[in-house]
Amino acid sequence: MKYWLVKSEPSVYSWAQFVKDKKTHWDGIRSYQARNNMRDMSKGDLVVFYHSVDERSAVGIAEVVTTAYQDPTTDEEAWVVVDLKPVRPLKNPVTLATIKSTKGFENIALVKQGRLSVLQLTKEEFATIEKLGS
Repeated sequence: MKYWLVKSEPSVYSWAQFVKDKKTHWDGIRSYQARNNMRDMSKGDLVVFYHSVDERSAVGIAEVVTTAYQDPTTDEEAWVVVDLKPVRPLKNPVTLATIKSTKGFENIALVKQGRLSVLQLTKEEFATIEKLGS
């Protein structure tokens, strides 16, 4: 199993909307590195759902329910989506400031590659975010 983090601006697609939808395809990714990360996702992988921009906090846990397939929002074959479903909210949002100040996050991609919208986490990073959010 692998662990991931996906970012969304809450004004564009929030955790609350995701829960209401019960499932979504993660589309509109136009970064090759983020796309490559989505190609590496497997069914059953766990995902931290992160509100970017103003909130800057991890707010929930999701699960990958399909592997990568053609992004239906474009005819360009280079771009893919995966389907995600919400698993549970984090009881306490885990802010970027908390992540930056927590031991063990010195090399987390969220900080090292702040503009990347789909990134891989280590098992330890995922577990720490989950623990901080409980």
